[in-house]
Formats: sequence, C-alpha cells, structure tokens
Amino acid sequence: MPTFGFLIDNRKCIGCHACTVACKSEHQVPLGVDRTWVKYVEKGVFPNNRRLFTVMRCNHCDWAPCVTICPVTALYRRDDGVVDFNPERCIGCKGCLQACPYDALYIDPESHTAAKCNFCAHRLDQGLEPSCVAVCPEQAIVAGDLDDPESKLSQLVRRHPVQVRKPEKGTRPKLFYLEADEASLVPTRTAAAGDYLWSRDDGGKPANGAGRLALPTVPAVPSPRRVYDVRPRRPAWGWHVVAYTWTKSIASGAFLALLAALQFTDAPAALVLSLAVLALAFLAATGALLVADLEQPQRFLYVVLRPQWGSWLVRGAYVLMGYGAVVTGWLVAYATGEAGAAEVLLWPGAALAILAAVYTAFLFAQAKGRDFWQNPLLSVHLLAHALLAGGAVWLLLAWCLGAADTPVPRLFTACALVFSLLTLLGEIATAPPTEDARQALDLILHRPWGTWFWGVGIVLGHLVPFALLASGVGAVPAALLVLAGLYTLEWLWVLAPQQIPLS
Repeated sequence: MPTFGFLIDNRKCIGCHACTVACKSEHQVPLGVDRTWVKYVEKGVFPNNRRLFTVMRCNHCDWAPCVTICPVTALYRRDDGVVDFNPERCIGCKGCLQACPYDALYIDPESHTAAKCNFCAHRLDQGLEPSCVAVCPEQAIVAGDLDDPESKLSQLVRRHPVQVRKPEKGTRPKLFYLEADEASLVPTRTAAAGDYLWSRDDGGKPANGAGRLALPTVPAVPSPRRVYDVRPRRPAWGWHVVAYTWTKSIASGAFLALLAALQFTDAPAALVLSLAVLALAFLAATGALLVADLEQPQRFLYVVLRPQWGSWLVRGAYVLMGYGAVVTGWLVAYATGEAGAAEVLLWPGAALAILAAVYTAFLFAQAKGRDFWQNPLLSVHLLAHALLAGGAVWLLLAWCLGAADTPVPRLFTACALVFSLLTLLGEIATAPPTEDARQALDLILHRPWGTWFWGVGIVLGHLVPFALLASGVGAVPAALLVLAGLYTLEWLWVLAPQQIPLS
C-alpha cells in the first residue's frame, strides 16, 4: 500500500494560483473558503526586496489531531495515508478546526460541514494525480508515494533538505517544502492583519475602506510582511462555548456545594433540593449550548449513536449524561425520603461533578492548534471555577430562601477564591513556552484585554468578593461579582488563543 505525500518546490513556484483555481473547480469549493491557497510574503525594501510564494493546504499528517478529536469519525486516515472526510457524518462541532495546527480545515458555508484538501482521493482511486499537480505550469507541486524509492517525490525528499510546518507538534506531516523560508512557514513571523492587495473584509467592502490600493511609505514597511493571503478566519468557537464552560461550572459546582452543605452544615431541605435542581437546570443549559453551537444541530445524536471514543467530545457527552442521571436519581431519592439511596448516589454524583467540571481541559488539550490550551493546569483551573461557582450559587440560594447566613458557605466561597486565584497565577507562570502561547497570554494580560483580566477577572471577580466575605457583609454582591468574573475569565481563555494565526 502506498503512502502518499506532497512536496512544494519553492524554487519553481511563481504564485500563479493555478492550484487554487483547479482545487476550487474540482471540488466546487464556495467563494470565501479555500482548500488550497497561496500566501505571498515579502522581505526587504525596494529595490532590495524578494517575494516568497508558499502553497498552504492540509498536511495529511501520519498522526492527525483532527482525526483524534472528531467525535463521529467524519475525518479518518485512509490506508494510503490520505486524511479524508465524510460530510454525511460531520456534525459541525468545529473541533477539527481547533485541532489542526495548520489551519487546513474550514466550515463549508453551503453544506455547513467541515471540509479540507483530501488529496483528490477520487482521482487517486482512478490512478490520476491531484488536480493541483496536473495544472501547475512549473511542476512546483509534486505528489507521489513516499514508500516508493523510485518516485520523484521520494527522491526529492531524500536528496534535498526539506522543511515541514510546525514539526514540534509531532504530527509527522507529509507536506514538504523545498527551499522554503521561515517567514512563510511560521505564521507569527508576519502580521496577519488582512489588509492585502485586493483583499476584502467580511462585509464585502474593500479592506482599506476607500476602494484604492494603499501603498505604505518605505520607512513604515516591515520585513518580512504578508502582501497577499486569505482573510483571517473568525474564531471557530465563540460565545456558545464561552457560555457552555460557564454554565457547566455552575452545574458541577452546585452539586459540590450541595455535598459540602450536607457534610458541614445543618442545611434545610429546601436549600439542598434547590442546589440539586439548579445543577440540573444549568446542566440542561450546557447541553443546549453545545447543540446550538453545532453547524448541523439535527445530527447531535451522532455523538452518542456513532461515537469515536478517542474524542473528548464523546467522552464528555457521556460524562454529562451520566452526571445528569445520577443527580436526577439522587434528587428523586432525597425528595421521597429514601435516605439510603440518596447516600449511595451522593459520592458518585460528586465524582461525576468533578469529571464534568474538568473534562473540557482534556478536550482543549486535543485542540493541538492552540498552544495556550496545552497547559496541564487547565484542568485545575476548571475545577477551581466549578468550586467557585458552587460557592456563589450556594450564597445566592441561601439568601433567596431566607436561610440563616452561616459562616460555612462564606468560608467555602472564600477558600474557592484563594484556590482559583492561585491556580490562575500558576497557569500564567507555566504557560507553554511557545511563541503562540506567549502571544495569547500577552493578549490576556496586556493589550487589548488586560483591563478585562485584571480589572474584572481578578479585582472584581476575586479580590473584592474576598474582601466582602471576609468583612461578614455583602454575600449577595460577592456572589454576583464572582459569577461575572468567572464568565469574563472563560471568555478570555476561550477567545484569546483563537486570535493567533495558524497559517
């Protein structure tokens, strides 16, 4: 069985876009998205300048993170090494977009499923070359069998020093570049502002707003710089995912608060039942947000009926379902006076609450395209937020039900605040040592979102509530500030890493 791969010969590429056009024609790729595209990078200042052309596409990795994270096996690796996809199975979760370090996947605006270069698998099966290879006027794109020592591709890879994009990811990509420049291969070496010749913004207006070419003055020209590229993509995971992490923190934290209330206080039955009902309500909201974020929401049951068990999207779905079932069982047992059954279900419910709180960290860890999410402390961060959310809703429900203002919920929330603050500081101090992670952290701590992090997330979300709780007054304002601070931090942690260009 062959193992197919690509090589881009940068000695020959002239940036003609024939490969882009052929790919669009072959696969009927809609306007606004691309499976194959050419990035132009310039170095130097006229007349001592140079333009570099780099063809971007799927790398058909031997270890493909997009295949690992896909919950329904819509993406799969064929025996010949081609990473192919089945749009009929795709639910549009956008996990593969986050997992790919090369920005090779996109959501098709017509089919509302993921799509990417599939090596023209239908042509390979007929013994034909991919369409981009067939049309390249300079034979700058070479495709072939890496296992065949007589193939042109295999000989070029053996005889010349070749580069791959992001080898540190360990994906073993099979897209090789011959005499490529680091300024083209490393996306953070050039600004991805989107203001290129002939580029347009998402509203269809000229990018410079005036309809004329904006020629920068020579002193202002950076080197290297992008002069032509596809438009920067919007974050794949938006407010739905931000809200989902927040509601899930409340759903899991409420049951952990319930456990603390039963173990350390003489909590009235109304408070205990209210915490359980709140946990289920926010768990339902979490599920609704997850389904609403899908591009194909009507296929959401595929996660359960056609699972790919390596994906934490699947594992997380079963954790949430198990947690919901156990909490429901506990609620029924407690409400009907079945103390024995309630006691049996209490601790499994707490264990599932913890797992429900932290599993998203493992999902984000599968999103290999986002270095900032690879921090092992992210799971501790999510557990701290669940405990903090549980303390906040405990305080609010106690106030709503007129329960005595005992020191236990205040102490629980204050300890959670300290735990959360230490976790955040630890996570900042141990951010992955990569350029992408550093840039994401810089966005959070400084500009443009530093005010939100320090002002809302830390001061209003942690320090002020702690002071209010320590003073013995203001439990309700403290709880509300905690929940607002948590939402702000989840927003920053989800969106900031997605601002870093991957191609």
